[in-house]
This record gives sequence, structure tokens and C-alpha cells, in this order.
Amino acid sequence: MKRRAFVFGLIVIAVVFALDQWTKQLAIDGLSNPFRVIEVTPFMNFVLAWNPGVSFGLFQGQAPWVMIAATAAITIGFCIWMWRTRDRLLRLALALVVGGAIGNLVDRLRHGAVTDFIDLHVAGYHWPVFNIADSSITIGAALLLIDSLFGGKKSVR
Repeated sequence: MKRRAFVFGLIVIAVVFALDQWTKQLAIDGLSNPFRVIEVTPFMNFVLAWNPGVSFGLFQGQAPWVMIAATAAITIGFCIWMWRTRDRLLRLALALVVGGAIGNLVDRLRHGAVTDFIDLHVAGYHWPVFNIADSSITIGAALLLIDSLFGGKKSVR
């Protein structure tokens, strides 16, 4: 049972990674030559942006190997946690975070920065441009928080 549950987590990781990489490539191909902005709705645009930092542009200017090593270590730790847990919500949350982290890690290795393209804006305020991996990490982190607050006592055996 544990193996099948872990395989579910691996499938979620693979789907998030594939969707993230596919949409990033679409953004690169469709928004870079010539550079353009596509208005999707009155509050959302597609625009190509490169983020050399972490979430929301934090830690820009840090040595890239530091971010790559940290991402790899966290990913390995979360995969071990995902293997050990019996809780479905926790497994899904971890898989979402890992899938997004791997997607952004591959961008750092390929391009030296993360490809972002979703631009949300309301009343002149622009949220930092993001991508599918960032969304997956955010949803996974929110589920981890929900699980920690309302999940009750659980065993990791």
C-alpha cells in the first residue's frame, strides 16, 4: 500500500513538472520574438520574465549554486517525507511542492533563471510575475499549513 501511495505522489510530481515545462516553453516561444504582452483578461496578462532569484524575486544576486543546492536538498527531504507519510493530503501537498521545485530547478540549470509568464494585476497593482511551478508550490504549502493546523496527530511509520 505504501508503494502505491508513493507512486501516486510521483505521478503528481511528474504531471506538475510536465505542465510547468510545457507552459514555460509556450511562453518562451510565444512571447519572446518579438517581445510582447498578451492580455488574457482585464486582470491577467501573459508576459515573459526571467527571475534569477527565488519566489517573488527574493534572493536575487545569490550564487546560483546555493539556490540549486538548497532546492535539491529540500526536494530530497520532501520525497523522503512523502515516502514515510500515510496521509493523503500531506502526500499531495509534498508532491505539489516537489513538482514545482523541480520545474524551477530545471529552469535554473537550463537558463540560469526561472521562466515566469503569468502577470496578475488589480487597480494598478501587479503581483510578481509567476508560473505553474510557483502556483503548485504555493498550493502545496497552503495544504501543508492546513494539514499542520487541522490534520490532527499522525504517525509517520
